[in-house]
Amino acid sequence: MNDPLSPLTRQFVSHFGEMGSRWGINRTVGQIYALLFLSEKPLNAEEITFKLEFSRSNVSMGLKELQSWRLVQLRHQPGDRREYFQAPEDVWEIFRVLAEERRRREIEPTTSMLRGALLEEAVSDEDRYAQERMKQMYELINHLMKWFDDIQHLKPETAMQLMGMGATVTKLLSLKDKITGGGKKA
Repeated sequence: MNDPLSPLTRQFVSHFGEMGSRWGINRTVGQIYALLFLSEKPLNAEEITFKLEFSRSNVSMGLKELQSWRLVQLRHQPGDRREYFQAPEDVWEIFRVLAEERRRREIEPTTSMLRGALLEEAVSDEDRYAQERMKQMYELINHLMKWFDDIQHLKPETAMQLMGMGATVTKLLSLKDKITGGGKKA
């Protein structure tokens, strides 16, 4: 029987599954997403099952997971009762949705816990030191999230330009620090 995927697609799908497991998602979910990302047209669960040679139940669970992350969109075909799935076309939109979901699932619970811990009364030197470290972490996360919110409101083309300017901006800020004596730790 012929491989239902081209060698190029198979390579990407396999790699994405491996990377997905390193990013904290199930390998199967990563491979389903990679297949949908590369597909020109929406696919139904049976097509995904055939192409990836996965069980139907694994595909169903993987699609539910991807829907909960808002990384696939449900589509209907006229005259067909089956559900079809598609990854968003715009890679910037994919990044934005993924970042928002990670923020909601991972960062917001952490900042909430840190806020609560910082409101506790420190009763020992050990607690005061721990709170100071937590405050540093909280402030860093807050700065990053404010920066992320600003970046999210940019047009994708502008954000790409900004990212491309990374080395230039770093050199400019280093030069400013040399001139003003800033950037030194007290």
